[in-house]
Amino acid sequence: MLAWGVGRPGSVAEFSARLEARVAEAAGLADLLLMPEYACMELAPALAQAPSAAGELAGMLDAAEAVLAAMRAAARAHAVWLVPGSLPMRVGGRVVNRAAVIRPDGSLAFQDKWHMTRFETEAWGVSRGAPPSVFATPWGLVGISICYDAEFPKHVRAQVEAGAWLVLVPTCTDTAHGFSRVAISARARAVENQCFLAVAPTVGAAPWSETLDANTGRAAIYGPADRGFAEDGVVVEGEMDRPGWIFAEVDVARIVAVREAGQVRNHLDWPRGPMPRVQPAGFVA
Repeated sequence: MLAWGVGRPGSVAEFSARLEARVAEAAGLADLLLMPEYACMELAPALAQAPSAAGELAGMLDAAEAVLAAMRAAARAHAVWLVPGSLPMRVGGRVVNRAAVIRPDGSLAFQDKWHMTRFETEAWGVSRGAPPSVFATPWGLVGISICYDAEFPKHVRAQVEAGAWLVLVPTCTDTAHGFSRVAISARARAVENQCFLAVAPTVGAAPWSETLDANTGRAAIYGPADRGFAEDGVVVEGEMDRPGWIFAEVDVARIVAVREAGQVRNHLDWPRGPMPRVQPAGFVA
């Protein structure tokens, strides 16, 4: 998982070189690489059609295919599975926030963001994309819940019920409050579903950007706080606001084991059907 230190590339070619360098750092150490939501938006000020968040978005939308090509080239060059964060793209006349899952041969599939933040809706007009998916990998089925999506139990649960044992959370938050919401939610989803949640944030100040002006967080992987795992459920965490990679080996066998022999069985005991209607409690003397 990469905590992406926001930079200031002046062109798609410069961003491509930065991306390739980050992939090169990790290619010999991991088979699946996760980068943050909107990491590529560091390029937006150089492409902005106006000095505003809307102008940065417009420039990035025009460059989206070139940026995506750079992402595919990085995965091919280093023969890795790459989730290079997300980027805004035009889809059917709408703007959606899309995370690519790129295989070592450069072929790809997308997960769209489902729940929009206020900034995405009010400043950018970003629309809800396709519903949750799962992606077949050599290690089993994997899901992606982009940033705010991880704050909603049903989004992750849909992926887990479809077979995901690992859910990736590329994120971009500009305050400690925002990152805490994502991290706390990721840890809760790991407990609820007895699965792994992996978080990759943007970090660092970029006062030259209307979009990525402030970024805070830490890369981390969380698991169930149960037998076979750390007491707090933390598999690995990076330092807060420090750019760089963190690595951990995650094994589906550990998830199978804890779902069967854990102290609790959150995954199995997930409520089926609607909850009973809440009624006012009656007090007696």
